[in-house]
Amino acid sequence: MSRLVHLSDLHFGRARPELLAPLSDAINAAHPDLVVVSGDLTQRARSREFAAAREFLDGLGARWLAVPGNHDIPLYQPWDRFLKPFRKYRENIALDLEPCHEGEDYLVAGLNTVDRFAGQRGRARAGAIRRVCSLFDGGPDDRFNILMAHHPFEQDHASHKTPMKRAEPMLERLKACGTHVVLSGHLHMWHTGPFLTRPGHVGPIQVHAGTSLSSRLRGEVNDFALLDMTGDRLTVTRMAVEADGTDFTERTQARFKRQGTGLVPLDGSEIDGDAGQL
Repeated sequence: MSRLVHLSDLHFGRARPELLAPLSDAINAAHPDLVVVSGDLTQRARSREFAAAREFLDGLGARWLAVPGNHDIPLYQPWDRFLKPFRKYRENIALDLEPCHEGEDYLVAGLNTVDRFAGQRGRARAGAIRRVCSLFDGGPDDRFNILMAHHPFEQDHASHKTPMKRAEPMLERLKACGTHVVLSGHLHMWHTGPFLTRPGHVGPIQVHAGTSLSSRLRGEVNDFALLDMTGDRLTVTRMAVEADGTDFTERTQARFKRQGTGLVPLDGSEIDGDAGQL
């Protein structure tokens, strides 16, 4: 059995300080094998914000991986944004923008979807997708292949954010090379389940976490995800605070079974119903 913690959109610079200790305590109590952070560690890509994010992550007492989000490159410094957008991220968080880690029964591959030439819109690059597929394709049948990206490959029209560029053909490539799970953030909304544009198809699921720390809640609550893998089963648990609280507690669970190169929902449920569709 392996357990992952999925955090997203920490937004240091706009983080709720009263949640720092409860989030750390909840992660420590979960005893994860790995903590993954799907981007937006900072609010404005300032050095002090990156330093605060790094201090928090190092204090968790668990191995962690992160990919950058659109907030992790400068917004108001066009010279830095276009010529050296990830300088502060690399100085404070990690040199590798697309890190990988292989556990006993899983492989996590990071994907950098930040586009310096766009505002908040993400981009899936063909070369990066080929790299991920070279890691996933032909792997052990009993391994979960997990992609971590900041921008979601699918979102509901209710979201005010511009969808990722070239998402659909890139998602088809990920499906073809045996991707089981796509972790994402960006929208500050929770969703877990199969991609909605492919009803009835066996393929990857999306685990879309909201914001773990930010005060920019957009009508939801702060949360993070637990992913438990046992044999061919995956359980995704939403850990969230109450609207007026600070303790992270179990809110909902969604269960899946590995079938071929994809996942199928168990118990006849296709999506985690706590927040509905994206």
